[in-house]
Amino acid sequence: MELQVIARDHACGARRGRLKTAHGIIETPVFMPVGTLATVKGVSPEELKELGATIILGNTYHLYLRPGAELVGQLGGLHRFMGWDRSILTDSGGFQVFSLARINKVEEGGVVFQSHIDGSRHMISPETATEIQMVLGSDIAMCFDECNSYPVSRKYARESMERSVRWAARCRHHHTDPQQALFGIIQGSVHVDLRETCLERLLEIGFEGYALGSLSVGESKEQMLEVMEALLPQMPVSQPRYLMGVGTPEDLVEGVRLGVDMFDCVMPTRNARNGMLFTRGGSIQIKNSRFAQDPEPIENGCTCYTCQRFSKAYVRHLFMARELLGYRLNTIHNLHHYLTLMGEMREAIQKGTFLQWRQQFYENRNLRAENSGGN
Repeated sequence: MELQVIARDHACGARRGRLKTAHGIIETPVFMPVGTLATVKGVSPEELKELGATIILGNTYHLYLRPGAELVGQLGGLHRFMGWDRSILTDSGGFQVFSLARINKVEEGGVVFQSHIDGSRHMISPETATEIQMVLGSDIAMCFDECNSYPVSRKYARESMERSVRWAARCRHHHTDPQQALFGIIQGSVHVDLRETCLERLLEIGFEGYALGSLSVGESKEQMLEVMEALLPQMPVSQPRYLMGVGTPEDLVEGVRLGVDMFDCVMPTRNARNGMLFTRGGSIQIKNSRFAQDPEPIENGCTCYTCQRFSKAYVRHLFMARELLGYRLNTIHNLHHYLTLMGEMREAIQKGTFLQWRQQFYENRNLRAENSGGN
């Protein structure tokens, strides 16, 4: 894997690059739609391509439990299994082990847990997580780590960080696939000094990319930005910088400003299924009665399939009737919004006008809030 930085906006930390994997070129900064169970819910691989997606995310925990990594491997790997010939990043499952498992017990060897599906007992270790991801055949694999929620004591944050570094070394040692990049994950909760120590030790081990984990897990936006502002300038300039599980359109803009290359979040797809739709002026809730007879598209000027063909009244009708097409149309619009946003930011970085673009981004949202009374 190779990252070529092709443009920087010298007024801030924003940068544009091209990330090369075995399955193609990824223009960065990039947003990765989440395809947890080998599918981005509600849309086909061809629709994802039409939307401009070049890399998606799958999850080790979920695919390990169902249908099983061995089956996916026997059927040709994750790309062939899901009919996606572009890049895939797999999360290690660390977050899900702690957030979804009915019971989990952290040991030095790994995490013992009960499946959220049927209660069966399992153990995932750094070696297991690495092996599963090699069998899946993703382009980018993540180290197995312990994801801390917030708040957590400084004492435990340190212990957890140190354990995650030891696990990262074991992942590095076990990883043998030359076609697959392995990323280290920087932990330490909201404590900048612990994060810095973690980064130093991960750099000593050596990875193809580095990620900030355990953010947007309950801490304030100010705390999240403090960690990002402190750590991103210290991360290697020649390797991808990945902000995991974040976030809102505003989060993406601020992450890009500070130098993030890669993002993922379930927000555009999950919110679509809950009827929350993103626009340049902010989000709207389509079930609101004021849209019942609205002949306009979700967003005037939007070029997505949904907005080009259907009114808010129709999309609302589908959502209220729980028609599957409604969830699909909402998802297409939200993913189009996110991926278009990333494209505009890449263009602004190329032109050296990112901060001006960012100012307009916020002005658009403030104007919408004033005109509509807030959404």
